[in-house]
Amino acid sequence: QVQLDESGGDLVQPGGSLRLACAASRSIFSINLMGWYRQAPGKQRELVARSSNGGTTTYLDSVKGRFTISRDNAKNTVYLQMNSLKPEDTAVYYCNAVWGPTLENNSWGRGTQVTVSS
Repeated sequence: QVQLDESGGDLVQPGGSLRLACAASRSIFSINLMGWYRQAPGKQRELVARSSNGGTTTYLDSVKGRFTISRDNAKNTVYLQMNSLKPEDTAVYYCNAVWGPTLENNSWGRGTQVTVSS
């Protein structure tokens, strides 16, 4: 198993930036997929960005060019750099890990609140 601990959420003005961090309780080198999801009030949880251990990244269309996911295997940490934030980015952001030969293992963090408002 792996425990995930998110940090970095805050209240920020539109156009501002934040960097979220997801610290894992063990090495993420062998974790196939590390991702960030978000859930706004009254909406379903959606995938924001995901990074594979092979270097492939995937982004939600609405965040392309503004958000960047990165993995630091030495620190067992995944980051989400968020620039040009918009009010519609307001949500609880969750870190997710998926691993195993058939991607059968799945772990979630508790989430960190991001609020974009003037």
